Amino acid sequence: QVQLVESGGGLVQPGGSLRLSCAASGSIWNIYRMGWYRQAPGKQRELVATITSGGSTNYADSVKGRFTISRDNAKNSVDLQMNSLKPEDTAVYYCNADIWGAGTGRSDYWGQGTQVTVSS
Repeated sequence: QVQLVESGGGLVQPGGSLRLSCAASGSIWNIYRMGWYRQAPGKQRELVATITSGGSTNYADSVKGRFTISRDNAKNSVDLQMNSLKPEDTAVYYCNADIWGAGTGRSDYWGQGTQVTVSS
């Protein structure tokens, strides 16, 4: 069974940095797009950044220039480096991946979420 496990959330002061990591495990044949989404209290889940297997990236306007997404195809992992954090970045961050699993076909998978809180 395919799983996504995230790590790296926490509490940080405005202007600080955090790095989120996500690793996919299980019987995986191929991983296509990987990405990060976030959901703040009372708001809908929104895209933060995505990256294709070839390394093409896409960012929400609100994080451009501050966040960097990267992936390691050999390790089936994706990271999100977050710099110059603002209070409005506070949310639960979710890892997402489009994965072809052995015996399961191609599906969209989500991690359990990791809390990021930006506050002084």
